[in-house]
Amino acid sequence: MKRRDFLKSSAILAVGTTVPAISLAETRQSKSGDILDAKTAKESLIDSAPMLQNYAENSMGVAFSVTDMANGFVTYGEKPDLSDGKTVKCGGYRVTDMNDKVMQIRLTGLKPATTYYYKIGADRICYKGGYDMHILGTEIDPRIYHFTTAGKEAKAHFCVINDTHVQWPAITKIADKLAELNPSCVVWNGDACNTEETIEAQKRIFLKPEINRKDYASETPYLFCCGNHDSRGLANRHMERVWMFRQPEERLSRDWDLGRNFAVRMGDIALIGLDTAEDKLDTNPLFAGLFSSEAYREAQKPWLREALKQPEIMSAPYLIAICHIPLYDPDPTANPGDLRPADKAPNYSPDYASWQRTCAQLWTPLLQEAGCQLIITAHQHLYRYDAPTQNRQWAQIVGGGPKMDKGTKEYPTIVEGEISDNKLKITVHNILDNKVQDVFTFDSRKV
Repeated sequence: MKRRDFLKSSAILAVGTTVPAISLAETRQSKSGDILDAKTAKESLIDSAPMLQNYAENSMGVAFSVTDMANGFVTYGEKPDLSDGKTVKCGGYRVTDMNDKVMQIRLTGLKPATTYYYKIGADRICYKGGYDMHILGTEIDPRIYHFTTAGKEAKAHFCVINDTHVQWPAITKIADKLAELNPSCVVWNGDACNTEETIEAQKRIFLKPEINRKDYASETPYLFCCGNHDSRGLANRHMERVWMFRQPEERLSRDWDLGRNFAVRMGDIALIGLDTAEDKLDTNPLFAGLFSSEAYREAQKPWLREALKQPEIMSAPYLIAICHIPLYDPDPTANPGDLRPADKAPNYSPDYASWQRTCAQLWTPLLQEAGCQLIITAHQHLYRYDAPTQNRQWAQIVGGGPKMDKGTKEYPTIVEGEISDNKLKITVHNILDNKVQDVFTFDSRKV
């Protein structure tokens, strides 16, 4: 497996391109005065297109980047001219959020399978203390965007991408292909990051990508299944500052730490999102005991059990689960991720999880009982299809990696799912060669 060598080289590249973070204190001193200096006055407050996050039936997240202390807002409505528009500010019920990096606005109480129009704005804030703050001005993006919520009546059409690892040539082609396919939503199935230490580096990946389609997620909603690299680095330990969690009212208090797990119905398809977490054990000395993946995986089991019993999920003819690390591998020597204490044993390779036996033992009995037909995974950087067997009724697709070198077995993929002729049609797109690599069809499950 060439994955390890690739990650080493890309990490070296990232060191030279990451923009250093500006501390809050420095920002206040240099930017937030009573009178804007000439440089700040010319600098746009909003410096990215909006990104739609956490696609759902009754809610939608909107995030965008800012350059100064601000409070962001979204005006949305069902009329294209926003004459019926309502405005929602970022933050919760008690206070609005103020920061100088990312605005996150969660729209709740939406109607299923409904198209909404929206625009974004932000107030530039002078903040000198708890009793000394005021708004210096307001900036509004003039463009009106739109999105459509999930639901039983929504169009059943999704795409899955994975292991992009901040490789812009691959991401550029992926974004272009997604624009052509125009799905109802996209699932980013992990390892969008490498090891990110600053919010600026995270913004560069999700909100300010180095591609032509800066608005790639402004009208196509995204869901996110974390990969192992998406938890590495100081900033990635709190990715919710750039890629938001769902609001507390959208989940049980027991599940507040599962802010990106999802159970979403779109037309005849139900999508389940799970997080396999790290590819190394919590006991591995490399991480100094500072990870808690084992408890996190176990916490997702009761969530999954209840998610599968939701009426809109139970009644869907097609059930698909998505997670980053594979839940099966046909190679008996592939590291299953439970080799204690430090991920090594003589009969297995490499020294990290190629697949996740623990997650398979926790989750797949529930998925199998529910009639799951397909699990879409990633992590190994090599596209593979594992057909169902007598004992394992679900198929598995492993998505490809970000290499764009001709003549290799490694290439980026987009896994596309839609309903065609009353069947679930899965098309695997080879992004390197711009061709269809495989097509699979699935019959409906018994519901």
